[in-house]
Amino acid sequence: MIRVDNGPEYISATLAIRAAKQGIALTHIQPGKPQQNAYVGRYNRTVRHEWLDLYSFETIAEAQSIATDWLWTYQK
Repeated sequence: MIRVDNGPEYISATLAIRAAKQGIALTHIQPGKPQQNAYVGRYNRTVRHEWLDLYSFETIAEAQSIATDWLWTYQK
């Protein structure tokens, strides 16, 4: 099971089909209850403010490299 937000990117038919093929149930948080997804929300906010907003990426590889370096630092 994967708990997802109610945003349009998480209610797409493509995601639902892919999850069903893999035997994964999608469970949506209740509308108006963002605290049900607080850990992911906090992590995403940290990613945006601590490294995504600080760089201008030229390539996907560059973004992946910086993200990996940041993740190793963040986990310590």
